[in-house]
Amino acid sequence: MGVGIWGLKRSPWVYHVNVGACNNCDIEVLELLTPRYDVERLGIVLVGSPRHADALLVTGCCTRQAAPRLKDVYEQTAKPCVVFCIGSCACTGGIFRHGYHFSRPVDEVIREIDPNAIIAYVPGCPPKPEAMIAGAAAALGTL
Repeated sequence: MGVGIWGLKRSPWVYHVNVGACNNCDIEVLELLTPRYDVERLGIVLVGSPRHADALLVTGCCTRQAAPRLKDVYEQTAKPCVVFCIGSCACTGGIFRHGYHFSRPVDEVIREIDPNAIIAYVPGCPPKPEAMIAGAAAALGTL
């Protein structure tokens, strides 16, 4: 097991990217940091820079304006990088799928620049914090 994957499995540092969310998923992501769920005890830490991140936590439907910025953020992260698509909008476009501003789902944007990207999906509108923790554990457990 490589050093990068070992660190990613044990204590992933996560950078949160909002690519056009209605803010419900963002509220649930912030609830992960409260004492009730306290994901930091599991080693999951939110960081302020994609250059320090092992994983991206992406919320919202990927708009045409946000797609190039998401690519830039992904390119700045260390590889291997896990991309967590949080919520129905990030996974499929959700209720905004047929909107004029919708580009395409997050996984298609990421796979355009890295076909071997590791992508995990946590559907829901918004997903519960328990589902996000279970999704992270399942994705990191398969590495």
